[in-house]
Amino acid sequence: MTAIDGVRGWRGWWLRRLPRTPAHRLTHRTLYVLPTRPGWMLTLTLTLLLVGSINFQLNLGYALTFMLAGSAAAAVWSAHANLRGLTLTLGDARDAWAGQPATLAVRVTGAQRPRWAVEVDALGGPPAVPQDLVDPEVVIEVPWVPPRRGWQPAPLVRVATRYPLGVCRVWSWWRPATDILVYPAPEPDAPPPPLTPSGTGSATAHGGASATGWPDDVRPWHAGDSARQVLWKKAAQVDDDPTQWWVRTPRPDADGPERWLDEADCAALDLERRRSRLCAWVLHAERAGWRYGLRAGGVTVPPGRGPEHRRRCLEVLACH
Repeated sequence: MTAIDGVRGWRGWWLRRLPRTPAHRLTHRTLYVLPTRPGWMLTLTLTLLLVGSINFQLNLGYALTFMLAGSAAAAVWSAHANLRGLTLTLGDARDAWAGQPATLAVRVTGAQRPRWAVEVDALGGPPAVPQDLVDPEVVIEVPWVPPRRGWQPAPLVRVATRYPLGVCRVWSWWRPATDILVYPAPEPDAPPPPLTPSGTGSATAHGGASATGWPDDVRPWHAGDSARQVLWKKAAQVDDDPTQWWVRTPRPDADGPERWLDEADCAALDLERRRSRLCAWVLHAERAGWRYGLRAGGVTVPPGRGPEHRRRCLEVLACH
């Protein structure tokens, strides 16, 4: 269920009829204007002033009434012009976790002049804080809360303004034609992942000796090796012939054996809790610098590490 599905009545019917578009340009066809509460109060006040001026034939009353009415009409035009001509597109995707606050990067372009007190927010998200757009291109971080994991449609985006007098509100809704991958929320205070080795390492990969009789992290000296790597105690026992020197290099698996994060290790939990726990384990393994693999939802991700490997594991947890 998305945020738009929770909107009832004619407003929900109207929002669901909006077409999904990759960009949204604000024109007179897409902008709507209605008075705010102060605007309705101003309308009532002007009506009373006009009635009183007519009843008592007050020329100054006429002047005040029409001056205020003209200012309000100019404010409506200024508010409309404050948004007209802007174009909204989505920026780079941000990591989003189910049920947790996330941000949506909305790029606002087309501001050839400063635009004042512009509000950009998402349907179902917190109210927007008015911002002044003084650059031709601005990226606004819009908070929202993804409802569940998996590919989710981007939330509806609302752009509005009450500038300059606050007597009217000009707004427009945009339904982005973009789906966002939402990862499962990591389980808080999850137990540490079981240290299940992958079993793919060789004898020498875990500290054994190589065919030369030396440890696997020792090899002959080569031109360009750092002096810090040279085994100087051994080098002192031979002539000043660098070809007889030995150097120490880091082991290829210095971080320990490869680990498997297996869904079978948390089979007692329901599906969503298993995904949350595996997500927490993936983040833990990445922070610890392990080489880790993942088995979940019938999909096997070979052991690895790094941002791309982390992203691949989280994609599996989000979609399976």
